[in-house]
Amino acid sequence: MDFAPYQDTAPESTRALSPPPRRSLSRSPNPKSPPASRGTTDPFVSSTLPAPSHFSDDPRRGGRGFGNTDMESGRVDVNLFETSLPLRLDYEAMLAYLLLPPAGGVLLLVLEHKSDYVRFHAWQSSLVFTVMFIIHLIFSWTSVVSWILFVFDLGLIAFLTMHAYQDANNLDRLELPFFGGLASSFVDAE
Repeated sequence: MDFAPYQDTAPESTRALSPPPRRSLSRSPNPKSPPASRGTTDPFVSSTLPAPSHFSDDPRRGGRGFGNTDMESGRVDVNLFETSLPLRLDYEAMLAYLLLPPAGGVLLLVLEHKSDYVRFHAWQSSLVFTVMFIIHLIFSWTSVVSWILFVFDLGLIAFLTMHAYQDANNLDRLELPFFGGLASSFVDAE
């Protein structure tokens, strides 16, 4: 090839040309369309969908269900006392404070996905006892303050555990100042 600026012949005569365009009526590369379904003209109806009884919550009708839904009123019934773990709601909320705080709260945040009540207590436990751990590190140079903080921690754990257990019946939340509001905002944002 000659790349000189002044050539005696036009470069288009030696350059490879593009293939000629196709003269077909269809623009798609595969002009065959799928065979039309017989028996219905509605494109949204499919024979592969399960019967409506498949989605019912009634085991006598053979349904597995996916929630108690009332489609006419637009309501979905949710069991607020259901948890991801095979434990009762009040026991899980207590474990947020009893399982080596703040590690127990973090563990419940990882494992619990269904109950906002348990997640709130897990967030609150994680936040409060992480700050308490930092305070313990700051005052670790003096044994008197460390023991006072330790007794305060035990009292706080007992108080929060008792309220988490008792308030589980009506899903009331005992929100500590600053940390409770922060934990509620985290749970509401999820």
